[in-house]
Amino acid sequence: MEWYQLPLGPLQTNCYIVSKSDGKCLIFDPGGEAEKAIQYITEKNLKPAAVILTHAHFDHIGAVDDLREHYTIPVYVHEKEAKWLLDPALNGSQFFRVGELIRIKPADHILAIEERLAVGGMEMEIYETPGHSPGSLSFYFPESGFVVAGDALFQGSIGRTDLPGGDHALLLQSIHDKLLSLPEETVVLPGHGPVTSIQHEMDANPFLNGF
Repeated sequence: MEWYQLPLGPLQTNCYIVSKSDGKCLIFDPGGEAEKAIQYITEKNLKPAAVILTHAHFDHIGAVDDLREHYTIPVYVHEKEAKWLLDPALNGSQFFRVGELIRIKPADHILAIEERLAVGGMEMEIYETPGHSPGSLSFYFPESGFVVAGDALFQGSIGRTDLPGGDHALLLQSIHDKLLSLPEETVVLPGHGPVTSIQHEMDANPFLNGF
């Protein structure tokens, strides 16, 4: 399994394209600029199997419909944020005004429980990691040793919790219970900024002192 970080959209949100040797791939959090994702996928001769969302804030979903329609692939989101896709007030695009209002068509698959999910021949473990938003998810690929963590955990920081549905204490608990329980060598693919690791954040993240 390989991953590629592709910052997209008005806030340069990290989209991740996770692929396997047969060329099938998953697209995580395409925040905008669908043409850049399509260019990379075409250059690498990849075959997308799905768009998967860690959460439904506007800066993570801007290119969802363009990619879904271009490749005729399904979209996955947590049930607590399924309505956010259709509502600019919920996904934040109404308030931040960094681009047009974002309304995405309903997701094809609603994720409601923590489970081991197989999509396009790729298996991952789903962890609910709320706090930044109510339906935040992290996707762990144990065989490859990385986790797509969305806006839960960053290099040296954690996700903001001052947006609707945010909960600082809950986010810290999610990080402690779900992410810090992963093997220390696990690579963390965050929604913004550089890649990090569980070990690095346990040792150096000032927000996690005491854990």
